[in-house]
Amino acid sequence: MEEVQYRQWRHVFKLDPDREIDDQTLDAVCMSGTDAIIVGGSSGVTFDNTVDLMARIRRYEVPCALETTSIEAAVPGFDLYFIPMVLNSGSKEWLIDRQVEAVQAFGSFIPWQDTCAEGYIILNPASTAARVTDAKPLTDEETLAYVRVADRLMRMPIVYLEYSGQYGDMTLVRRAAEMMANGRLFYGGGIDSAAKATEAAEAAHTVVVGNCIYSNLAAAVATVQAVKQTSAPS
Repeated sequence: MEEVQYRQWRHVFKLDPDREIDDQTLDAVCMSGTDAIIVGGSSGVTFDNTVDLMARIRRYEVPCALETTSIEAAVPGFDLYFIPMVLNSGSKEWLIDRQVEAVQAFGSFIPWQDTCAEGYIILNPASTAARVTDAKPLTDEETLAYVRVADRLMRMPIVYLEYSGQYGDMTLVRRAAEMMANGRLFYGGGIDSAAKATEAAEAAHTVVVGNCIYSNLAAAVATVQAVKQTSAPS
């Protein structure tokens, strides 16, 4: 596996281990031409449902990353491990405490060369992710300041603007991407059509599609080519 593999990703599907997905749907997702699959969720993620989903995805050649949100769901065998650090959380539990706990438990087993931090900025206060992490609502200028701190001061390889089910402000997303000097801007939230995927792909370096898989598979698959045919922001 190449160390900077994720830096070439334009389109990613995100699958939640806590949600049912049948074999036909999974086949369509994994054979869609997407650059990668991220496995992760905000609640109900366990070792058993994570390892089960990974084993099913492993039948395909698509790269697969685990977004590790709990010790219980730390499953070996993924290509990459993304460690979310919620920058606008009201509790340092979601910024550093859980990560330290995981290192204490599994430090000698962690594949550090395949592990990287995600600087999460949660921008939908009504989402499960925001409630679980006590995410602080942000103005546009505060959001951009968080992006700059994550990218230039903390040197995080990924900064993730997460709207979690809500379609975000693409003007803000583009401003965030254009100010990045070191890392890559991921965007996720509310992409349920090729048109929205195109707009998001013009604004962010990497576009993450999740909920649409479970509600409108054809629309989800259509987002792949929409993103791939769109030039990324500079």
